[in-house]
Amino acid sequence: MFIKKIGIDLGTTYTLVYIPKRGIVIHEPSVVAISVLDKKVMAVGDEAKDMIGRTPDSIVAARPLKSGVIADYKTTEIMLKYFINKAVGGMRIFRPEVMIAVPAGITSTERRAVIDATLNAGAKAAYIIKEPIAAAIGADIPIGSASGHMIVDMGGGTSEVAVISLGGIVANTSVRIGGNKYDLAISEFIKKKYNLAIGERTAEEAKIKIGSAQFLPKEERLYMEIKGRDVISGLPRTIEISSDDITEALQNELQGIIAAVKSVLYHTPPELSADIMDKGMVLSGGTSLLRNTDKLLAQVTGVPAYVADDALLCVARGTGIALENLESYKRSILSAK
Repeated sequence: MFIKKIGIDLGTTYTLVYIPKRGIVIHEPSVVAISVLDKKVMAVGDEAKDMIGRTPDSIVAARPLKSGVIADYKTTEIMLKYFINKAVGGMRIFRPEVMIAVPAGITSTERRAVIDATLNAGAKAAYIIKEPIAAAIGADIPIGSASGHMIVDMGGGTSEVAVISLGGIVANTSVRIGGNKYDLAISEFIKKKYNLAIGERTAEEAKIKIGSAQFLPKEERLYMEIKGRDVISGLPRTIEISSDDITEALQNELQGIIAAVKSVLYHTPPELSADIMDKGMVLSGGTSLLRNTDKLLAQVTGVPAYVADDALLCVARGTGIALENLESYKRSILSAK
């Protein structure tokens, strides 16, 4: 079977690869482990993520993307090549066409870097699609209709808020707040409150297991034990934290997302605002899966909020669908080469 088209959600935290008619074939962390001595790639994806915080000085496990854009060009190219090869298999007669989702607020230089890295990684043609558009397509929103649709795509590095009508973005904003900032906020809070230093993986685990965007009633409160290093004694220690700790830790980040949603609603034309009030806003991306995020946004804006089905996969699925139907989505796609 010759694979000619690939959709990639090149995320700060995870990279997802979608192949038409087969669905999501790769869902791995956007991490590359490189040997410092000879610049050799030791591992990519799941294997590399397991090395974070556990490597000797001779190996660096790093994320080549920061806030949704390429921070380390060469490493991103290596990572893309790995994922494209893994998706199409070792035997490759044709070079595939690749569509990559990028943040809506990306600059032309950053866009060019993504296209060049994709072509150098082995693509025949590289297309760019804005993340909110891809997320909306993946969430089955009819973006071509003459009606307003609001999408809030919350990823690992950025959160994108957009109002889409007639296949284009009418109002949008992008804030560099996402799952990674959440993890950092949690580890900072635990350090301050409990004098315990924890790694980003422990913070992420706590966020997923007991995190909530709103304080939970006493009877519903969740608890978990976490291990870390005592800041004062330097010895390992275990403590119990509650969902309230996570909610308190995330207040600043959540306020940033609320402000972004309010700003887009403020800049939305009245006719489209009426559509959004009727339909509500759709939340996508892994970070939207934090408990009660939809309830919090609905409460502060007065607009109903719903988490999309398979929220984590929306952008990747949207890139694949757009690539399959290039003609229909021509106007929604930024640039191609």
